[in-house]
Amino acid sequence: MTAPQLKEGHHVRLLQGGSEFFPALIAAIDASVHEVWLETYIYNFDTAGEQVAVALERAALRGVRVYLVMDGIGTPHIPEVWAERLSKANVRWHRFSPLGRWGLLVPVVWRRLHRKLCVVDRHTAFCGGINILDDYFDLGYGVLESPRFDFAVAVEGPLVADTYRAMVQFWDRMEITRQLKQMDFKDARHTWKDSKRSAASVGMVQTDRGDVARAGMSAMLVLRDNLRNRNRIERTYRKAIAGARSEVLIANAYFLPGGNLRRALIQAAKRGVRVRLLLQGRYEYFMQYHGARTVLGVLLAAGIEIHEYSVGFLHAKVAVVDGRWATVGSSNLDPLSLLLAREANVVVDDVPFAQSLRACLEVAMNTQGQQLNAQTFAQRPWRQRALDRLAFGVMRLLLLLAGRRY
Repeated sequence: MTAPQLKEGHHVRLLQGGSEFFPALIAAIDASVHEVWLETYIYNFDTAGEQVAVALERAALRGVRVYLVMDGIGTPHIPEVWAERLSKANVRWHRFSPLGRWGLLVPVVWRRLHRKLCVVDRHTAFCGGINILDDYFDLGYGVLESPRFDFAVAVEGPLVADTYRAMVQFWDRMEITRQLKQMDFKDARHTWKDSKRSAASVGMVQTDRGDVARAGMSAMLVLRDNLRNRNRIERTYRKAIAGARSEVLIANAYFLPGGNLRRALIQAAKRGVRVRLLLQGRYEYFMQYHGARTVLGVLLAAGIEIHEYSVGFLHAKVAVVDGRWATVGSSNLDPLSLLLAREANVVVDDVPFAQSLRACLEVAMNTQGQQLNAQTFAQRPWRQRALDRLAFGVMRLLLLLAGRRY
């Protein structure tokens, strides 16, 4: 399959945190005329979630076609009152691959919908790492003392059609799967034919909101799935890092890169590129926290700077290379994102945009992070090192059971 290419004619707006993302998302939904497509890993019906749900309900009630997909693990259930309200308003919604009777014991269910996407009227697309979840709330920890550190983008331009096409195709595949499970082969055959027609027609649809090519920013959508785009996001990162001349700056919540990506970072540092990582400093999950620490020592020894975000939870999945190339999306640099989950990142080649994102990361590293010392890290207690090796070994074993090597 042909790799996505940067295209000109985009307007891309950086949105930091839910305080910027949710008002922009709700405003776009409220302005919708034809259709709204929304995908998320977590949909929590807290204050932010209910505000988005009300906007979706309003849109559906005025005749807009609304499609909502939530991951079946990230969103284990929907409150009954909201399930009824959304259905009554004619919002079409699905929970993707809910856990069955065997739970996580079946490796196929580890392949999750982790991307966060929205397309409104085929004119505006949203992409990033922000779930439909209040910045000050965590499902595992409750109320947070500081907001979650995360980003999204709002985009106008050619990649909106690519985003729309991906979302329509995913929805249609879910419909076919659902109907086949119900043994409704006739409806499944019609859905398959409709999906081919809808996917083919995306590029031909014209919006009535004017040309956005005035902005002239180059951008592209990069997807990861378990079919034709298995390594697309990782290859995009490696290509950018390999071409770096002065700086690589990455902020990532769950960081455990495979051998190729680790070598790309180390090679960049060896040729004089300043490589800096902003990673999650708080303990959240055993596997991600301890497994990641097995590779940090190697990176520190290669001269890579590692800062741990310490004032709250870091959830960002962003990067800036040479102050020009930037990416914002849902993909962590760990095996779950790079090998198993459906992910989506937007890549932008634009100096003002990249510098804006870089400035946010600089502030976080300088005022909200703690830099790791290579010598101190190497001398961490033996018990912690044992837990690190245990987590890494278990993760590799689980990946082998899922048919993946890392």
